[in-house]
Amino acid sequence: MLASYAAMWTEQMKAYRKADAKGTDLERYVTAEALGQFRNDLDRMKAAGTVVRGELGHAGTEVTGLDMEAQTPTATVRDCMDISKWQTYSTKKDQVLPMPSNQPRRYVATAEAQKWEDGWIIKGAT
Repeated sequence: MLASYAAMWTEQMKAYRKADAKGTDLERYVTAEALGQFRNDLDRMKAAGTVVRGELGHAGTEVTGLDMEAQTPTATVRDCMDISKWQTYSTKKDQVLPMPSNQPRRYVATAEAQKWEDGWIIKGAT
């Protein structure tokens, strides 16, 4: 399950680096609803002329809940995210944009995953 979560982030970062999901396998690791949200984010980035540079850090990623008895088995993932090396870059201005001063650089995120026939996919993250 954690391998699917990590692969989702790898594919998402590929998309964020160019503000486009083409050439990624993002749809392989997320539900249709989550894919729609990512595509909306990418559309906003493209319209604003921004991409992401740098790396997204993960620490202590773990499964904190698991229900294999549900009709669609589910899992909850807890992840300590670190965006301190992440930059929003303006392709229109050819410069790094400052992060909002109130933006936490490290925070805990949770995600829900579902076990489908082809493996685990990520439903969403908060």
